[in-house]
This record gives sequence, structure tokens and C-alpha cells, in this order.
Amino acid sequence: MRRLAGLLLLSFACITAQGQVLRWAAQGDPQTMDPHSQNESLTNAVNGQIYEKLTRRDRQLNVVPGLATEWTQVSPLLWRFKLRPGVKFHDGTPFTADDVVFSVKRAQGPTSQVSPYANALGTPRKVDELTVEFQLERFTPIFLQQLDTVHMMSRRWCEAHGATRALDYTSKEETYAALHANGTGPYMLVSRAPDIKTVLKRNPAWWNRFEGNVQEVVFTPIANDATRLAALVSGEIDFVLDPSPRDVPRLRATPGVQVIEGPENRLVFIGLDQGRDKLLYGKVPGDRNPFKDLRVRRAMYQAIDIEALRSKVMNGLAVPTGGLTPTIAGAFGDATLETRLPYDIAAARRQMAEAGYAEGFEVTLDCPNNRYINDEAICKALAAMWAQLKIKVRVSALPRALYFPKVEKMDTSLYMFGWGGNITDPEVILTPVFRNRGERGVGYYNYGNVRNDAFDALAARSSVEQDPAKRAELVKAALAEYRQQVNVIPLHRQMIPWAVRRGVSVVHRADNWLETSWVVIGAGTAGK
Repeated sequence: MRRLAGLLLLSFACITAQGQVLRWAAQGDPQTMDPHSQNESLTNAVNGQIYEKLTRRDRQLNVVPGLATEWTQVSPLLWRFKLRPGVKFHDGTPFTADDVVFSVKRAQGPTSQVSPYANALGTPRKVDELTVEFQLERFTPIFLQQLDTVHMMSRRWCEAHGATRALDYTSKEETYAALHANGTGPYMLVSRAPDIKTVLKRNPAWWNRFEGNVQEVVFTPIANDATRLAALVSGEIDFVLDPSPRDVPRLRATPGVQVIEGPENRLVFIGLDQGRDKLLYGKVPGDRNPFKDLRVRRAMYQAIDIEALRSKVMNGLAVPTGGLTPTIAGAFGDATLETRLPYDIAAARRQMAEAGYAEGFEVTLDCPNNRYINDEAICKALAAMWAQLKIKVRVSALPRALYFPKVEKMDTSLYMFGWGGNITDPEVILTPVFRNRGERGVGYYNYGNVRNDAFDALAARSSVEQDPAKRAELVKAALAEYRQQVNVIPLHRQMIPWAVRRGVSVVHRADNWLETSWVVIGAGTAGK
């Protein structure tokens, strides 16, 4: 009897241990384990289980203490932070002010994609082992939110492994930090096989309290929508970050599966090369660049049947907008900044004719096929709509691992892009994405090389304005100018459906971030 009881107990323990393994999937894969190299949502979300920041985000995306326990804005240009005592990196070395100074400077480097935010933090300096100050060059209205983009790394570990600067992903550089990690976070990297599997295990020495019971995390990229869905339904995986919208109705009716959805802070738009005199990938009468002409940009905008995209391509999981910020609140609630130009094929054709392109032209539209919801399908639908203007569009759809290095080199004429995350303030898109390309990360993601001097001056002023009312007016004026010039073509903000097996409880956040330390396996239902 004792032996039988022991076997039953052992069997229960094995089932429990198995049940605490979270197996999840998405269509893409993290681009690198270097937390400063690529500012991309899935990459950040996976790295964010390993590496931490001085601050954290709660369920409502509020900034709360993380590796720092408290902070004070001593003056408009000086911030002081007290660091959490007793925190250790996964290799056992203590976390100190030296690591903060090192990490911020590393993130400010030219190969770091978080440099637009890190550079706004000014100069970090060590006061003592657990105190750090930031001396700003100029006032920034969203200092804490910009700080919340910078993961803390071990100076000693980076120096020991030749990883003192962020990996240059665009140049296909490989460093030790690409496949290895040493953070302070709730999970430790066990193994990393790019495009195959990434395995994490719980950090038993984590300073914080686990709200979930996950002991091990196994992430598997599954590019094919049907295969990803089948793996969830069969029980091979527990959670899918990005089920295809067309599969959502079926998932709702599938026993043992639950769909959780909510809006994401993300704007999806089309960028156009407005810098070159001749398109890299196009065939245009007179070898001109038609995208330099406002009439052409406006015509392409007005040829988009946004309702057809919403209902037929996105299955209703999109919120069409004419806005240029990740969230409506980020535009200070000004409804006039959200309105779209009307869908009007006749007007679009007139503008094409007035611009001298009545017979259209040829161009390649670069598009990811595993980054945004239905990204390739959207691009193909746009190509069909623009054909009504006699614009012959070739859609070149690439996996994210190839797509982003291509557009980062501005090796494109027309491209899809998305921007969002946990920062809702418009500064998060104005300076790094829309401003004229400049130094210290300004315009880093302006892959169309747009130059709008009137907008740039307004946005630059808004970035340092201390009076909230004056700043709001500057931001709205800047957005109005960019909209007027149609420097990009906005499409929609995504609605994000998650699919999870019943008995697995997750927290759906508006930045599409799965916090694994909150996941409970063995729960009755999934959470929101």
C-alpha cells in the first residue's frame, strides 16, 4: 500500500511538473537575444522575461518600480534612482550602479535600436553602489517611459564575452549575446536554436514574487497559420500569440480552447520613399520618383477601401484610422486627427492624371509575412486596389528575419511598417519614426527618408516643451502637418486575438506582451 501511495504521489508530481511547462508559439521568432540590438515586439517580449529594467509595467501599462525601488526628479534636468539591494544576475554576480551606467551607454550606441530612447536619458553616473543619476542635456516629457525601454545587462558578463556594444543585426553580425543571455529576470535562458526553439527555466533567485506557476517556458516559432492552429487544438502547445483572424471564429467554437482579444497599441501604415529622385524598385515614366508628389500619395491613400480591409482581410480585427499615433489617447483625444481621407477612386484617378501619371507606373511593395496580423494578405489587397490607378504593384513578402534588415538599410521604395508598444505618448513615434533623419537616433526608423521641415521643427519643440498645454498644441500641429502632406499612409490599429487552452490563465496586455511570471497553468479559465 505504501509503495502504491508512493507511486501515485510520484505520478502526481510528474503531472504537476509537466503542467507547469508553458509551451507557446507565434508565427515569427525573436530576432536576437541581445536586448539592445532590435526594438521589435516579439524580441522584446521574450528578452523581457530574462532581462529587466529599472522600471516595470503593470497590467494597465503603468510604470512601477523594477530594479529601482524609487526615484526623484531633482530638477527638470536631473533624475536620481535608488537601486534594489540584493539583486543578482543569473550567473550570481550582483547588480549595481556600474551595470546601469554600462547598460544605458551600451543602449545609446549606434548599433542599438533603442538608441532614440536611450539617448534622451542623457548622461548616467554612479553616485554609489545603489544610486544612479541621469543628467539630461534637455528636458524630456516622458523620461520614465523612455527609461522603460532599456534592459539592464551585466557589465562584467558583456566584457568577458566581447559583447560591450549592441549586436549589429542589419549587418548580420553574430556575437555571444545573440545566443546567450545573463539577466536578472524571472526566467533564465536554457537554450536558443533560432527559428526552431527557445527554452527558458524559472530563476529560483529572482528578487520578485511569482504570480504564476510556470517552471519552464518553451517557445516554438510556427510560421504556417494552419499548423499553428492544429498544434493548439491537439494540445501540443498551450498558447498562440497570433492566431490568424480567419481562424478566430473556428477557435471560438473549439472545445478546450478560449480566445481572448483586445486592442493593441499599434499603428500599421505604408511608408514611401520620398528621398530618392528615382525609385530603387520601380519602372516610372521619365525615371522620376512619383512618391515625391503629394497628389500621388493622396491618390494612393484615397484608393484604399479601408472597410474592405477591415471586414474581408482582417475579419473585423482592426480599427481603421487616419491617425498617426499608436493609440487615440496618444493624439490627446483630438478626433480631427483620427479621420481618414475618403475612399474615392474618381478623385484618386484625377490626382494621378494631374500629377502626370494617368497611365500609372510599376513599383515593388516590400512586406513582412510573419510580423503583423495578415501582413502579406493586406499587401496583396492593397496591390489590387492600387491597380485601379494603373499602378502595377509587385508584392515582395519576406520573413521578418530578412525583411527588417532590408528596410533598415532603406533598401525599399514602398513598404509596410507598424509601430506601437507600451508607451502611449505620441513622442514614441514622432521622434524615432517620423522626424527627419538625424543624429542620436532621431528619425532612425524613417525608412522612407521623408523630409518635412515644418513637421520636424514642431516635433522637435514638442520633445522639450515643459508646459503640458503648450506641448499638446505643438504635437497636434505636428501631426496635422504630417497628415496634410500624406508622408505616410495610415491603415489601422490592430485588434489582437490570443488563443489559449482552457486551464491556462494569461493576462492580455495592450502591448501584446505575454508576461510568463503571471501565467497560471491548471486554472479554470483564461484571464484578460
